[in-house]
Amino acid sequence: MAWLNATPKPPAGSKRAEAKNQPPPLSRIDQLKRDRVAPAMPPNPAPHIIDRLVEIGLTEAAGMGAAPISWQSIGAWQSVMGIHLPRWEARLIRKLSVEYLAESRRAESENCPPPFRNGVSEREKQLEVERLRMVLG
Repeated sequence: MAWLNATPKPPAGSKRAEAKNQPPPLSRIDQLKRDRVAPAMPPNPAPHIIDRLVEIGLTEAAGMGAAPISWQSIGAWQSVMGIHLPRWEARLIRKLSVEYLAESRRAESENCPPPFRNGVSEREKQLEVERLRMVLG
């Protein structure tokens, strides 16, 4: 999810990074939607854990940006929802938040590969051929 939600940036100091009058960059998920390509997703054997993570919050606001969800946020969510998470599940939710934040920062590089790949779809092949034709003629 972090890789899909990231907006890739060109390398600092490159001509593209310094170029003016560029359209605002799109996140990877917005680019896939625009190209009508379904994102590849890994199998999820425990969707309830991801649902809880998203409900608690993938990250939370910190002084200079985002931070992983805090133990206080996890505890408050349990209290409000009347759900007691086993310790392993609370640790896993916190670890998933830490990893989401780390991947979102790595994914800002336009050269960052996706963390999961299912193979290339026919639509993706068509788009690449169209792009090559535009460049090469």
